[in-house]
Amino acid sequence: MARNTRIVVVGGGYVGMYTALGLQKKLRRGEADVTVIDPQPHMTYQPFLPEAAAGSIEPRHVVVPLRKVLRKCHHMTGRVTAIDHSAREVTVELAAGNVTTVGYEVLVVAPGSVARTLPVPGLAECGIAFKTVGEAIYLRNHVLSRLDAASTTMDPDLRSRLLSFLVVGGGYAGIEALAELQDMARYATRYYENISPDDLRWVLVEAAGRIMPEVGPRMGRYTVERLIDAGIEVYLDTRVKTMEGGHVVLDDGTEFDTDTIVWTAGVKPNPMLEHTDLPRDARGRVECTAELQVVGMPDVFSAGDCASVPDLSKDDPEARTSPSAQHAVRQAKVLADNVVAHLRGRPLTKYKHSYAGSVASLGLYKGVAEIYGVKLRGPVAWFMHRTYHVSRMPTWNRRIRIVLDWTGALLMGREVVPLGQIMDPKADFSRVAGAPKPPAPRTEPAPPVSKGA
Repeated sequence: MARNTRIVVVGGGYVGMYTALGLQKKLRRGEADVTVIDPQPHMTYQPFLPEAAAGSIEPRHVVVPLRKVLRKCHHMTGRVTAIDHSAREVTVELAAGNVTTVGYEVLVVAPGSVARTLPVPGLAECGIAFKTVGEAIYLRNHVLSRLDAASTTMDPDLRSRLLSFLVVGGGYAGIEALAELQDMARYATRYYENISPDDLRWVLVEAAGRIMPEVGPRMGRYTVERLIDAGIEVYLDTRVKTMEGGHVVLDDGTEFDTDTIVWTAGVKPNPMLEHTDLPRDARGRVECTAELQVVGMPDVFSAGDCASVPDLSKDDPEARTSPSAQHAVRQAKVLADNVVAHLRGRPLTKYKHSYAGSVASLGLYKGVAEIYGVKLRGPVAWFMHRTYHVSRMPTWNRRIRIVLDWTGALLMGREVVPLGQIMDPKADFSRVAGAPKPPAPRTEPAPPVSKGA
């Protein structure tokens, strides 16, 4: 009896999960075995991370459990560290700590991207990225905990540091994270007797001369205007020189101290690709044909942030699709169809998707959008943002849960409770279990407490 074709999918993100979903629907019984390998047991829908961080959506609802939705696939929790296509095998560091190799006949390479970092002194120690649900939860609790700390000190320098927040990077991730977190913090100040919205300082630094280039210059300017109206300081054509110890120095001479630095200055292909024999372009992305096959390797497919895919919607033969969720979801559908066609000896389909538009949230009831050339602003654009992304969310289970979260927040307001124990869950137990005592804190007078409204 012939053995089933082994298909290995490296990565369980947008492309990996959607491709596996397509394969389990289209493959005949016994035609192939599909194995999905990812360090996490879930797929994270990243466009909803800002709302999860702001408390509009329960963080668990922006992730999709792979084992639950990929019932006809095998799932391996581990990190692929190398690909040797000449031997048709991938090397995996499993969650248990052991290392193994997995063979394949057909490979789908979709490890996605990681945060693009720069040699800025202090970045590794002080910065926090915004690509995972864990980072979203951390930032939510961190920002709210800064308000708690600031409300308990009379030291003006410490208070200023605690209430200053910096976001580096003016793309979608940075703008939406900044807008949602600032909205949440302003809302939370109503419950603090000695902190007002004017005490908060939010700063955006972008190295380019504009923000969110995907929505066009006019909408970009409108977005900057709305951010400034909200009290956010916007620095364009500006770079961070250093952030050592939380002391931020910009190249225009501006200096300030902060306890919160969110780094969203772009992405780069997963560095795992450096340990493969796959062809890559100058930016480190896997070189692909329009059929999403790796160049020169017809049984290897790739798409998403890690892939260099020709953009057939443009006249420029050198144009490549951008690393966006819009492309990833659509490429995954074509990729799944092409893998099935490849197995059955049928012609493959070229990926071509014309730019439909962009939507972005700027906080509650605020947004910008450009749909087929039509520019929208304010509540209408905000509603379009939510409608589009909830429609792209995999499974009705998650879509319904997200809509219920929104409804609850609309009727009963945001939840602005910091769960500080998440940052160090063993602290209290270690204290009572006899762990060494920390140094005694400095003593200062308690801040004056005014009566609440």
